[in-house]
Amino acid sequence: MVHATWDDWLVEEVENTNTYSLSVWYLGCNGFILRTDTTTVFIDPYFGSGEHRPYAIRMIPVPMDPADTTCDAVLVTHEHVDHMHPPSHAPLLEEDARIYAPKTSYEDPDYDGDLRVPAAKRAVVDVDDTFEVGDLTVHVRGANDPDAKEPVSYVVEHESGTFYHGGDSRYTETFEDVGAEFDVDASALAYGTRGRFFDGESGQARSTTNYMNGNQIIKSANALSTDRLLPTHYDFWKGWNADPTGLHEHATSYRYPKSIEMIRVGDRIDIQEYGIKPPMYTQ
Repeated sequence: MVHATWDDWLVEEVENTNTYSLSVWYLGCNGFILRTDTTTVFIDPYFGSGEHRPYAIRMIPVPMDPADTTCDAVLVTHEHVDHMHPPSHAPLLEEDARIYAPKTSYEDPDYDGDLRVPAAKRAVVDVDDTFEVGDLTVHVRGANDPDAKEPVSYVVEHESGTFYHGGDSRYTETFEDVGAEFDVDASALAYGTRGRFFDGESGQARSTTNYMNGNQIIKSANALSTDRLLPTHYDFWKGWNADPTGLHEHATSYRYPKSIEMIRVGDRIDIQEYGIKPPMYTQ
């Protein structure tokens, strides 16, 4: 069961915002809402507390209850529970929405319960697929996540601009291909550190690397030729934290990204404008 610590004010803000272009809200972890004046898409929504991954402790608020809103599609990058989380996406699919995910995310998810997704609402994606959701065009591309079985990434195009979601991918030559094929305005890439991981089966803690370090994420942003870099994941799990403010120094030797935007849960960007728009609640 999802419990929103922010009640429903973020949902109301998202639904009441007049979007003149593609607008993107950050939900924490690697979750985003992409919205135009006619279409709403969620990517990797996760509103859990870590209850299905007892060695991980969520450090940021749960900003909304998915039962309080609707959407047109849910995109999933891979099978890990903080990306493929049925309690988070099932309420979003109750009307006409579908979930798009790699085959492994349905057949071997990192989740022990019922997927809660009728077969008719499941769409399997493969690398190089392209499909339409309202006025958005979604392109499926590869990813390099050594901890996932079948990771993908998404390029989302709108007439106002292009958003790239890398999932938990580390650097890959796919980024070069995406940068050559698309004019990427903003990219969400996972940034983290080497930290302590508690193995629930053995009862022991061990050191592990998650996501990209500073050099890797800037190299990736430059390969994508992305104007704006949105670091994600760095503040979500206890023990895997990193400080993204240091990324500015890493970026000085590269042409891209032109801007590094430290987006926080509840913040919004508009694809046509640089800068972060914090929630009206905090202004």
